Amino acid sequence: MHKSNYLLVAFFIFLISLPLAAQTQTEAEDEKLSLDSGTLENQFEFLTKKSTNWRDERGQSYEVIRNEWIAKIKSHTLDSLKALKKELLNTHSKVASQTQEIEQLKSSLSNTKTNLDATNQEKDSMTLFGLQMSKVGYNTLLWSIIAGLLALLFFFIFKFKNSNSITKQARIKLGETEEEFEDHRRNALEREQKVRRQLQDEINKNRNS
Repeated sequence: MHKSNYLLVAFFIFLISLPLAAQTQTEAEDEKLSLDSGTLENQFEFLTKKSTNWRDERGQSYEVIRNEWIAKIKSHTLDSLKALKKELLNTHSKVASQTQEIEQLKSSLSNTKTNLDATNQEKDSMTLFGLQMSKVGYNTLLWSIIAGLLALLFFFIFKFKNSNSITKQARIKLGETEEEFEDHRRNALEREQKVRRQLQDEINKNRNS
């Protein structure tokens, strides 16, 4: 047989095998579809493919589906809805729990921030006579008090020196006054003694005469 004849035969065999392969694949896919397993989408597809066509006397086309299939897919749908509802409730519960945890964390963070601010304020402040003051204000007040005390100290030292100088001058004047008084007393005593002698001399003269 000529080579071209072999090719022609092979081509015809390939054309014949294509529908068979497609049919085989379709049958394999249909076998995977079932009402007892798979997703709801696959189960509805099973109903669509397994339903039969029917036309009434007016030529209206209908899809005929067995009642037990409808009941089964209804049950599966309800079960899926129950599972979704349960999962949704669990999700809501988790969200509520996480929301509560977030609020607790926010509250804890707020308390921590408040404590941190109070700690920083306490660290940056001093207590004086029960009053809370900043370190700057405390240092300013403290150095003002020290400066005032030093000013008072210098004032009292000046007054002491001035008073000491005045006291020395007063003592000197007192000594001079005491010396003058002593001289005056001595002179007065000498005059008194002189007068007494004169008086005694006069008395003696009068007695002799």
